[in-house]
Amino acid sequence: MSPAEIRPATEADLLAVTEIYEHAVLYGTATFELIPPDLAEMTRRFKALLDGGFPYFVGVLQGGVVGYAYAGPYRPRPAYRFTVENSVYLRPAIHRRGIGLQLMLRLIAECEVRGYRQMIAVIGDSANAGSIGVHTKTGFQMIGTHPNVGLKFGRWLDTVMMQRALGDGASTVPGDNAEQR
Repeated sequence: MSPAEIRPATEADLLAVTEIYEHAVLYGTATFELIPPDLAEMTRRFKALLDGGFPYFVGVLQGGVVGYAYAGPYRPRPAYRFTVENSVYLRPAIHRRGIGLQLMLRLIAECEVRGYRQMIAVIGDSANAGSIGVHTKTGFQMIGTHPNVGLKFGRWLDTVMMQRALGDGASTVPGDNAEQR
């Protein structure tokens, strides 16, 4: 299979993004949401990320969106402004074909260009070997597990925390006006 086209997401992609996420909510443990957001809510979330200056990409195969990835704020306090949290979701039929890896690599590169210094992955379910594997392949390190913090499908789920440095990471302090950013 040829590599997917990875490009910035547009509003026209959001119906497919909503469908992908709906499946993850209803049948997966990667997200701890229990009720799938509708297109209007997914559009609101998309616009909030873009308005905040965060990257959002889709993976396209044969003209159809098969996955997406974005970075958003890790936490709202200003001291966290150089740290982002990532999300990656794929259509189930496309898992294990390298598209999640392609999306992650593009997302990491774009976050570095935008001056972010750390990326956090909050992975739902410690049994999510695919996500843990993709994050490991892209340089993330395990930083901890929150055991039994989510209840979904009648069972307790862990949250796995992984992190990777972006660009200069913590080896330097960002330049002028970084404290005000």
